[in-house]
Amino acid sequence: MALVCLLRKGELEGCAPSRPLRDIWARMKGLGQDEDFDVIGQRGLRDGLNGLIQRNLARDERGHLHQTAGDEASGAGFASYGTGATVKALQAAIAAANPAYVFASASARARDAFPRLAARVGAGLAVECTDLRVDGGALVGRRPVYGGKALVDTRTKGTVGLFTIRPNSFPFGAAPGGSASVVALDAGVTDADLDVVVTETLQPTTTVVDLTQAERIVSGGRSLGSKEKFDAVVRPLAASIGATPGASRAAVDAGYAGHGDQVGQTGKVVNPSLYIALGISGAIQHLAGMRTSRVIVAVNKDAQAPIFQYATYGIVGDLFEIAPALEAEFKKL
Repeated sequence: MALVCLLRKGELEGCAPSRPLRDIWARMKGLGQDEDFDVIGQRGLRDGLNGLIQRNLARDERGHLHQTAGDEASGAGFASYGTGATVKALQAAIAAANPAYVFASASARARDAFPRLAARVGAGLAVECTDLRVDGGALVGRRPVYGGKALVDTRTKGTVGLFTIRPNSFPFGAAPGGSASVVALDAGVTDADLDVVVTETLQPTTTVVDLTQAERIVSGGRSLGSKEKFDAVVRPLAASIGATPGASRAAVDAGYAGHGDQVGQTGKVVNPSLYIALGISGAIQHLAGMRTSRVIVAVNKDAQAPIFQYATYGIVGDLFEIAPALEAEFKKL
């Protein structure tokens, strides 16, 4: 029995497909471990999750959506994310569903909630997994360590195992459709669990996909020379293929892009299908954040740049000539 819990409201509103759920579901289908499929939802997620399950479960499978009690009324504790209330709800859902495994996207919220949840339920925890396999009847998660320099296989002990999965780790096939029932859940949230009160939420002004969820990324380095050139080269190229713009730490420190655009050890860890690096040398701190990308295209006039050692395709040349040429070709597709 696999229990998938999703902690991000934005991924599911309006029944929009959720990459983490789709990725995990696809992998579990391939492993043959999908006889039962449960989802934990927070306030406002019932319709989105229910619609998602209906599209993602085969018709001969049984699906359930565990919904915290009170969501349709005041939804105390679930109007916005809070560690205490979320962990309490997940703990209650685990007790109700009795799963063998619990999955979540490797998001900031999962990094916050899952360690505490593991301690509460006495579960093993494997984080940032990029692959799953069954070995001897047990689920094994493979994850990068030491900034992506090595991979380790992780097994969990106990009656339940917790796994966080990097987005875009698994391919996803066509959804066969299905159905799911809603199971009411009393999380028993009290005032003691509401240790944080959200007074205001500021929505990002950008309309592009967040770096951690993006399937395609175009990043620029300090070689761009200025914010104006960064905006004139990186962003149009990214827009031509529906990619999210990113930047190296050097470019961010120089003011070419905001910290939210930074890819690397001190920025965001990404795992896209395509990563285009413009004028990025390939410092180990940057590689730690994008090394697991499926296809890496590096553009740099220095043929000895370290990033070429990890690139799937490398172009030695002037990025100010190559980037516009790539953009023009992409627009023809």
